[in-house]
This record gives sequence, structure tokens and C-alpha cells, in this order.
Amino acid sequence: MPDEQYPIIVWFRRDLRLSDHPALFAAAQAAQPIIPVFIRDASVDRLGAAPKWRLGRGLEVFQRSLKSRSSRIVLRSGNALDVLQQLVRETGARNVYWTRAYDPEAIERDTRIKIELSRQNLIPKSFDGHLLFEPWTVATRSGQPFRVFTPMWRAVHRREVSEPLPAPSLLPAPQKWPASENLENWKLGHEMVRGGSVVDRHVQPGEAAAQAHLDAFVDRLDLYSARRDQLGEMGTSRLSEYLALGEISPRKVWHRVQNASLVGTLGADVFLRQLAWREFAYQLMFHTPHLLSSNWKSEWTSFPWSTDAGHPVVSAWRRGRTGVPVVDAGLRQMYVTGRMHNRARMIVASYLTKHLMTHWRLGMDWFADCLVDWDPASNAMGWQWVAGSGPDASPFFRIFNPQRQAEKFDPSGSYVQRWVAEGQKNPPETALAYFDAIPLSWGMSPADNYPHPMVNLKEGRLRALDAYQRRETH
Repeated sequence: MPDEQYPIIVWFRRDLRLSDHPALFAAAQAAQPIIPVFIRDASVDRLGAAPKWRLGRGLEVFQRSLKSRSSRIVLRSGNALDVLQQLVRETGARNVYWTRAYDPEAIERDTRIKIELSRQNLIPKSFDGHLLFEPWTVATRSGQPFRVFTPMWRAVHRREVSEPLPAPSLLPAPQKWPASENLENWKLGHEMVRGGSVVDRHVQPGEAAAQAHLDAFVDRLDLYSARRDQLGEMGTSRLSEYLALGEISPRKVWHRVQNASLVGTLGADVFLRQLAWREFAYQLMFHTPHLLSSNWKSEWTSFPWSTDAGHPVVSAWRRGRTGVPVVDAGLRQMYVTGRMHNRARMIVASYLTKHLMTHWRLGMDWFADCLVDWDPASNAMGWQWVAGSGPDASPFFRIFNPQRQAEKFDPSGSYVQRWVAEGQKNPPETALAYFDAIPLSWGMSPADNYPHPMVNLKEGRLRALDAYQRRETH
């Protein structure tokens, strides 16, 4: 068989797009048949309810996108190496391409696959595309990974970022398509139960939607600096879920915003700095993978955080029944929309780890179950940053006062009113939707009395500071 007849398998993971996709672009340049593949392996099955559901919605749209190019995606379940080897036998493919991932589990899996396929005289090749800068290309002058964000930002913010690649104009099909499993039969949204239909009202999956969000954000970029922390404003980019699933590339976002900066648009540099925080999280995860599961600073191992996942205060926190309106609003926004305002994430996390003295891992795991924009690196870094145990962290003694945070970032109370129904005579649909999304077993109703605070804010703060001071003296 001539080389041009051997198909190339392009293994899609968290990169559900056609444009600026280096692996797909390289396959298209080879002018050989292309077989797009998605594998439901153990890493997919371990996803939390919301990110797994969102992945399913993304795959639905991506299937249609490929169909519009006279292509399709082959869905298979099982161990990724076994699936790829089987597809190679079925199709005669010699090349397997994919976009690199940087979490320790994926690195171990992909390394093993690359070794095994190479032993079989196949050509496995991984490409960049999920980050602006590969983790091993960013280092201090002494060659060490950055442990503080600002020096890393100074090192990269003027660095050239490659221009985004166009979507291939043609995706040559193989003479015969291998069999595919049915996406509907995967039931990726099963764990969402009744909440899926609620969250679905707030989600627009796919590459075209990602581009539309980027366009709309650039139009209001002048207001980003002033509004990004205002809880009741449409001040953020809302691109996180698209970046998490690779429905848009960070390079495309970077160049679009940087071009706005060149014409004097205010807020552009501020946003690019925020985009670089995502890069910082991946740098940390790659070089210090224990970030995902244990205290990045080992001296925090003995800190007396509670790890009791079933404790009543943890259950109340998860359910948005802490008695602190802005905390409860953030948690309910997440349950209804699959997202939470970034300022609210900090307030919610600080309250759990400091006022409630609960381990950040319990909060991190809840977010991993509820966020459609879940990202392993950003989620772990964000929680450890707030808790004080992570790199370049907010000092533990910086304890957000939720009431003052609300006065500053939700002065009209519109954010709380939007998401907390109890106590309102005519609560808005957004607040009522929470009760349509939650498990019936929670037994909650908008007619319930709003709870009293679980802890006095001043007493909770003093208790956290006392625990911190005791740790410092031992």
C-alpha cells in the first residue's frame, strides 16, 4: 500500500476543535486519510459528574463539526493502548498523533503508549496545543522551575507566541471507517441526574460558541479591569470551560487579546496576565505533581484541618446553607450553571479552609464534581493558593471576611439575590432553579427559612489564626 493510503489516527482528548490543532494540522498536511478517535478510558470514567457531562456535550457538537467536513469521530472504550493497537490492526494506520497532556497520569499513560507503538514500528507523535508554553521551556536563570508567579510572568509576557494554525480545509476519509461506539450509550451525563437539564440552559458547547464568547469578550475588554471582580457584572471572559476542553486554543485567545492591546484597548494586559496564571498552574503540576493531592508546602502536613467529608458543616457548605449569603450564592451558582465567579471561588474556598477549618482537598474534590470548567491544574493551584499551603500562596492569615467581600464586590446585593431564594418574596428563576437541580434527598425548598451562620465570622477568624500561630510555634 502506498504511504499516502495509510491512514493517520488522530487521538482527540481535551482538544475538541479543528482550528489551531497542531496534531490535526500535521495529519492534514500529510494528505493521508485521517481517522479521528476519542477513547473513553479510566481517566474519563473518573471525571466528576459535571465535567463528564460537559465532555459529552462537547463531543456531541464536535461530532457535528467533523460531519460538516465529511469526517467523523470513532468512539471506543477501554485501555487507551489496547484500543489504539486494535485500531491500527483494523485500519493499517502507521501514525498515531495526539495533543500532549501534562498531568502525571496522562504523562505515564502517553509515555507507555509511545514506547509500545514505537516497538511495533509505528510512528506515535505528540504535539503541543494545550498551553502557550511547554512546561520545560520556562525556567529561571538558574534553570529551575518558577515557584512564584510574578517572575514567571516577567519571563514570558514578551515572549513570542506562535500564530494559531488554520483549520484544515480537507479531512480525507479512509476507504472504510472502523466501527464506532454510540455516544448516547456512554451516558456521560448519567451522574448529573436531574441537574443536567438545569445546567444545560447555561452551557453552549463547541468551537463556534467558544469563538463567539471570545469575540463578545473582546468587545467589552475595556471594562475588564474595573468589572472582573464585581460579582453581579458580566466582567469575566467566561472562556474557562472552552479552554478546559480545548474547544479553543490558548494561542488563539492570546493573539486576539494581544491584538486588542496593540490598538490601545484597556484591560488587555490585565487579562493576558490572568491567562498566564493558567500556564503557571500547569508549570507547577508538571514539575511538582504532588500539587494535585497533597500540600505543596510540606510544612502544612500537620495543620489541623478537618478531613471529615461527612461532617455537618461540610454538608451545609456543599449545599449552600452556611448562613453566609455570598458564600451560599457562589455554591448555588456553581450547582445551577456549572461555573462560579472567580472572586466567589476565593471567598467560598477561604470560608471552608479558614472559618470552617476544613481541608482544601474536600473543597477541591467538590469543585471537581460540580464544575463544567474543571481543570486539574487550575483547580488544585487555586485551592492551595487560598488555603496557604501552595506556591506563591495567599498567606493563611489573609482571611477573607465574606461580609466585607460582599460589600465591596456585590454592593447592590444583586449576586446574592440572583442565587439565594430563601427570604425573597419573589425570587428570580436563577435562584429557584437551584431547587430543580439538587438531589431530592437534600430536602430543600425555597420556602425554607434562611439558616443562621454556622460560625460567627469573628470567632471563626480568630480560631483559624490561633491554629496558624500554634503551627508556627511548633
